[in-house]
Amino acid sequence: MSLPSIAAARRFDPAAHQPFLIGDERVGWVRRGDVDLLARWPDVFEIDVACVRLSPSFDTVDARSAALGAVIGMLAAEGRIPGWRDETYAIRNHFDAAPLAFIERAASRFFGTMTYAVHLNGIVEYDDSAPQLWIARRSKSKATDPGMLDNVVAGGIGWGMGIEATLAKECWEEAGMTPELAARATRGGTFHVLQTLPEGTQAEQIFVFDVTLPADFAPRNQDGEVGEHRLARIDEVARWIEEGALTVDASLATLDCLLRRRWIDEEACEGIAAIYASPEF
Repeated sequence: MSLPSIAAARRFDPAAHQPFLIGDERVGWVRRGDVDLLARWPDVFEIDVACVRLSPSFDTVDARSAALGAVIGMLAAEGRIPGWRDETYAIRNHFDAAPLAFIERAASRFFGTMTYAVHLNGIVEYDDSAPQLWIARRSKSKATDPGMLDNVVAGGIGWGMGIEATLAKECWEEAGMTPELAARATRGGTFHVLQTLPEGTQAEQIFVFDVTLPADFAPRNQDGEVGEHRLARIDEVARWIEEGALTVDASLATLDCLLRRRWIDEEACEGIAAIYASPEF
């Protein structure tokens, strides 16, 4: 069975983009239709038929960040970069790499830079019946995927935050989980998404966790980003994945859990292995 989430995770056409470089390192992708927007800043970008390169005159992290920040602010004011977050992301191709620059989170998809996120599968196990999963519905006011189904906890990793620290923060904000409960989470798989979206390119590495929740625990959103939570059977969740009701990221994180626990067969997930390999970025 071919699932829409697996196909979407690699729905990206390099020919429709120009590489975005800092120095000699490709750090992102700019849609060809957006390249002309950047041409208005010839002091910031060197543009040719092959790539968009940040001017080498910006030779420190602070200088690069300031130059990009000025451009990003103007593009956002023009409506070219939606969903302003007031969150800082680092431009880096590997999670542990030193940042090359810092940008507003909302601009990461315009420039197609690598981002990082955590997703948590909330599992309830019973002695006398099949396990179930807590599923969230994203608020309709969310900048991305409003109203879609999601994992019980999911969130981007901002600059200065570690993986586990981000998970604990998101557990409280999105589901009201205490630090003690969040600390029970165990690491699952790590997968990669490279897909074209209306706001640009999602190039993201996602760290999956599972947590077994008490039967009497009910998630309670704290930050307004979740519209509702529901406890669902495995077959219900599998159907939502097949129908595309879950976000791409949540679908893949949930499939990772279901496969590891042998609650579904790998034969039902054609192409799933490809998402664990880092795409050529």
